[in-house]
Amino acid sequence: MELNYLGSLLHLSDPTLPIGGYSHSNGLETYVQEGIVCNASTAKLYVTNMLSYNIKYNDAAMMKLAFEAAAENNIELIIKLDQECTALKSPMEIRQASQKLGLRLIKIFRRQKVFPLITLYEKAIAEKNADAHYCIAFGLYAQLLGLPLPEALFAFYFNAAVGMITNSVKLVPLGQLDGQDILFELQPLLKQLVVESQSVDRSLVGLCSIAFDIRCMQHERLYSRLYMS
Repeated sequence: MELNYLGSLLHLSDPTLPIGGYSHSNGLETYVQEGIVCNASTAKLYVTNMLSYNIKYNDAAMMKLAFEAAAENNIELIIKLDQECTALKSPMEIRQASQKLGLRLIKIFRRQKVFPLITLYEKAIAEKNADAHYCIAFGLYAQLLGLPLPEALFAFYFNAAVGMITNSVKLVPLGQLDGQDILFELQPLLKQLVVESQSVDRSLVGLCSIAFDIRCMQHERLYSRLYMS
């Protein structure tokens, strides 16, 4: 069977896309400086918890909702989802990081193909009715590029996991093989999260991860920082 969407899937979810993701730790730098994440086992626990209790109910959930809104060509709903995303991201650095990554993702793919829905989304951004969050932009392009939702969700989670593991290797620090061990061991969880994400109760979207928000806010005032968030 031909997988005509595979190239687009790999391109969209490539952790090395030049959107600036490497400059953000999403609070991990605080966890490391506080001694909470200090070795391979605590790094794996951090990534596991982030995927299961934060990303599942926030960015991954928003990505899925944006994907479905794009399938309906519903720009009004997309704008509302983007605004909801802004409201849910309490830490300033995380909110700004999400916006920057989303804008750069749009910049990359708009050079290749013009989608009327993306044009409307960019108009809303220009008029300050939307903020171009990464998870929203990812969901829109995943649908517009013809990616199946389960595969798009797996790629989204995999991209997030790779980012967190790469940052752990740099910050803890861990050995490169430690990072690869964690990524390999997370495969069953990623598959499980894809299944669960397709039926997350809408009332649970935006579920707060208090410790994560606090660490992200503390990051703004760390004495020394390698990352922007």
